[in-house]
Amino acid sequence: MRTFLGRLAADPGLRADFEALCDFGGRVQGSASAEAAFAWTLARLRETGPTVEEPVPYSGWALRRAALSLLDGTALPHVPLFGSGNTGPDGVELEVIDLGRGAPDDIAAAGEAVRGKAVLLRHEYPFAPWTIHRRFKLAAAAAAGAAAALMVQPEPGIGPVSGGANGVPIPCFGVGIEVASRLAGRRARLLLEGEAAPAMAPTLVLDLPGGGEGRVVLSAHLDGHPLGESAMDNATGLAAVLALARAVAPDLLSCRRGLAVCVFGAEEWALSGSKAWLASIDPARRFAIRFNLNLDSIAGHPRLTALTSGFTALGPFVRQAAAAIGAEVAVHLPLMVNSDHANFAAAGIPALRLIAGFDVPEGALRHLLTGADTRAVVPPGELKSATITAGAILWAALNASDEEIAALA
Repeated sequence: MRTFLGRLAADPGLRADFEALCDFGGRVQGSASAEAAFAWTLARLRETGPTVEEPVPYSGWALRRAALSLLDGTALPHVPLFGSGNTGPDGVELEVIDLGRGAPDDIAAAGEAVRGKAVLLRHEYPFAPWTIHRRFKLAAAAAAGAAAALMVQPEPGIGPVSGGANGVPIPCFGVGIEVASRLAGRRARLLLEGEAAPAMAPTLVLDLPGGGEGRVVLSAHLDGHPLGESAMDNATGLAAVLALARAVAPDLLSCRRGLAVCVFGAEEWALSGSKAWLASIDPARRFAIRFNLNLDSIAGHPRLTALTSGFTALGPFVRQAAAAIGAEVAVHLPLMVNSDHANFAAAGIPALRLIAGFDVPEGALRHLLTGADTRAVVPPGELKSATITAGAILWAALNASDEEIAALA
């Protein structure tokens, strides 16, 4: 393990790959940015070993037109939430009301006050036990009869928040707190036209055999959002995966099991890419997956947490692996359906997401989905430390006895 981790710590490609991924921009699935980043990542993986493309279907969506303005014609900064409903070609004029946090129970309690209005709902820090995800707020607003919904990024000076509204039938936008303060209690004009269409998302798979049967899947998603550089989410995780694969490849034949590196697309589309990939592979291949280590947003705060998907034995396993190199990893046991590990867990595979800043709302990860998610908020030492900790967990999974791995499930 020391040789492997020493090789990993000395790899200059970790930061260089992170910077290169940020250079592609937001990497929204289906965009030219994502297409170029997938081509670059494929070439990078092939420097380590044989890598294949295994594309999968997902429900795509393309924006045609969007606008948000006051009735006097003043245009307001906004981001359409992809996958949401349309206003029609002429747009709509609506009264805007502020529902504060916008918890589903509060929306339901507002009753007729919501019907036919555009509602302002607060975006929350996305990674905490108390978080209410936007999809629940948006769905509740639509169910209550709202005509449109606007997610409000609450920190001044940051601008709008992006994200998905997959399947929500009303037009949905992201705005900043400054825009929300101008809209509350007034009427506004909204225009949103998008088109849903079947699409394909790449999946890149590097398969490296070990000294025994079975595979550990090391995964990260490539796709991101239209604002900023999608640096924390998820250039950090993908750069770490590339570095880990390079560093461990020379030692795998001495390990108890092999490694499959999976780079997924359409994660930001309700985890569609990994879900479709797991459903598409041969059952014997799926059965051979013994463990999933999913790296998503692993820098942005020095505190790391393993989201262990309800697998009670995973917490002690991760803590012990990290302690072997003097590191600490917090553990959150309940399943959180917020990255690709959730689909592995649903298939009965012990799976965890390693994430920075869990339940630390003052950390840099509060800027995910905004224009502030850039390389500037990711210190090099933080990314390196997180990658080495991930390496210790990966090494433990590759070399644990069959009995230890079986006990994790």
